[in-house]
Amino acid sequence: MSTSTLIVIIVLVVVVLIAIAVAVRLASRRRHLRERFGPEYDRTVEDEGGRLAAERELRAREQRHAELDIKELPPARRTQYAEEWQGVQERFVDRPEGAVAQADELVTRLMRERGYPTNGFGDQVRDLSVEHGSTLEHYRAAHAVNARSSEGQATTEELRGAMVHYRALFHELLGDQGGR
Repeated sequence: MSTSTLIVIIVLVVVVLIAIAVAVRLASRRRHLRERFGPEYDRTVEDEGGRLAAERELRAREQRHAELDIKELPPARRTQYAEEWQGVQERFVDRPEGAVAQADELVTRLMRERGYPTNGFGDQVRDLSVEHGSTLEHYRAAHAVNARSSEGQATTEELRGAMVHYRALFHELLGDQGGR
């Protein structure tokens, strides 16, 4: 075998090994994003029109999130929020529309106190998606019902569902997965 043939074979083997390493790295990054963002990964792929654009968007969300000062609440504040939530749920019986609006306000206040920016719903969803991707559909559904409710367009059953959706995100933000 000639030296030039041997060099070509070695170069081809190196190129194939590099291609395999790149493929493994990309698959690992994709798996990381899928695990971290949950259902939000697929939604972003659909919204962005493709996997590459979605993954670029999700990595940008991770970078933005890393710059936020997200903090846990002290036990006393957690207790205060839990008691407030209990009151909102109790008011639902007499005034469902008002209770849903209060639930939205309470979730937004909790987000703000934890360190999440609360400038607009779209930004809230993007910021929450990094650590709370599994409950974002709850938040979206609750927010949509709250918007329809403010126009008098939501049924009592939809309002009840919105409370359940808000509760899922509320408890996750509060750090109380078991609920109250």
